[in-house]
Amino acid sequence: MPRHGAPSNALSARFDDRAREADGDWRDWADAHADLPPLKVTVAHEAPRSVLTRNNSPDIPFDRSFNAYRGCEHGCIYCFARPTHAFHNLSPGLDFETKLFAKPTGPQLLRAAFAKPGYVPEVLAMGTNTDPYQPIEARYGITRAVLELCLETRHPISITTKSARVTRDLDLLAELARLELVVVMLSVTTLDPALARVMEPRASAPRTRIAAIRALAEAGVPAFVSASPMIPGLNDHELEAILEAAAGAGAMGAFCQPVRLPHEVAPLFAEWLEVHRPDRKAKVLNAIRAMRDGKLNDPRFGERMRPKGEWGRLLRFRLAAAKRRYGLDAERLRLRTDLFVKPEADARQGRLF
Repeated sequence: MPRHGAPSNALSARFDDRAREADGDWRDWADAHADLPPLKVTVAHEAPRSVLTRNNSPDIPFDRSFNAYRGCEHGCIYCFARPTHAFHNLSPGLDFETKLFAKPTGPQLLRAAFAKPGYVPEVLAMGTNTDPYQPIEARYGITRAVLELCLETRHPISITTKSARVTRDLDLLAELARLELVVVMLSVTTLDPALARVMEPRASAPRTRIAAIRALAEAGVPAFVSASPMIPGLNDHELEAILEAAAGAGAMGAFCQPVRLPHEVAPLFAEWLEVHRPDRKAKVLNAIRAMRDGKLNDPRFGERMRPKGEWGRLLRFRLAAAKRRYGLDAERLRLRTDLFVKPEADARQGRLF
């Protein structure tokens, strides 16, 4: 079985055409498959001048985000963030999974951003690009440091993750939840461990993500499930089962989005289908084209999150019906912003009053 998600490591033709080789890492399945050797991951440190990313997209419900890491060990083949590695002249394939970047100074820079005179608090989104709880978080603790900052400053934060490691910060999350300052969304793409193992090989196993929802809910942390991405002909038949399992674990709401295949992700995904699901390749790709006006991706604002055609209509109907059936009708929570306390720009500097 594969240790990585992408079948190849082709460099983006948009920036260079040299071939590269890289390997990956293996975490969640190591205990059950001890014969699989670990794959090598390298982590470079970034020293950005700012870390608060702003956006004006009408498709997403937040205007600012923080990404602790670039690249992601989880190796999800469909990940729409893969093309960002091409900006570094690295492959969106295996390099994305193995040549990672961390921002150790990120929490300090975020503190400085919060401390600016004109800063107005709104929900800070984490996990919108790469997962804040991928395995290297255990070493760097950047996500935990951001949670500590948000608790100190009473700043609202939302987290999206595929990792059960989120429960390691349950102490901070529970306190933030008590103040109505946090919501956590667990992405559950499939309940089939065999499919998860090849489609998102180093993300937490499906059962442990459902268990994480239960742990969050029992601690009073608002937990949602995102059955995303839904891929026609591959995992879309599991939508109702995923929502039922999440509701049974205590999730309060549910969302789902169709698969997006920007830039290099489309050929990587097609190659993955050829390797792992060759009997379904044509069906899956044709179904994606049918919901994207004949293309594998539609990047336009207002369109990229909305599948068209009969499959898109049916997906919306099924999602609404399943949410009613399993009591997952809660909409996105409005977190509090009125508790915000502006920090000192330097954490070592005490307050005068």
